[in-house]
Amino acid sequence: MRGIAGREKRYVEVVADFSADGSVTPLVVVWETGVRYHIDKVLDRRQAHSLKTGGTGTRYTVKVGGQTTYLFYDDYRGRWFVEAKVAAMD
Repeated sequence: MRGIAGREKRYVEVVADFSADGSVTPLVVVWETGVRYHIDKVLDRRQAHSLKTGGTGTRYTVKVGGQTTYLFYDDYRGRWFVEAKVAAMD
C-alpha cells in the first residue's frame, strides 16, 4: 500500500454537547474499531457539501491531534460522517 487512492464516506459515532440554546458541539469521534479521537477545538461550523465523498449537512472544521479535518452531520439522516482516507494498493 502506498499513498491515498481517495476518500470514502464513513459513518462514525460522535459524543457531543447539546446546549440549551440548541447548539451542538462535537467532543469525541469514535471510530468503528472503538478508538476514540478527542476533538481539541471546533474551528468552524456551517452548512456545506462534502466535495470528496458526496453528501451535505452541517460541516464542522475541527482539530484532532493537532490536525485540521472535517466532520459532517447529515441533517437529513441524523448521522455523523467523515471523509475517510482510502489507501492506494500497489
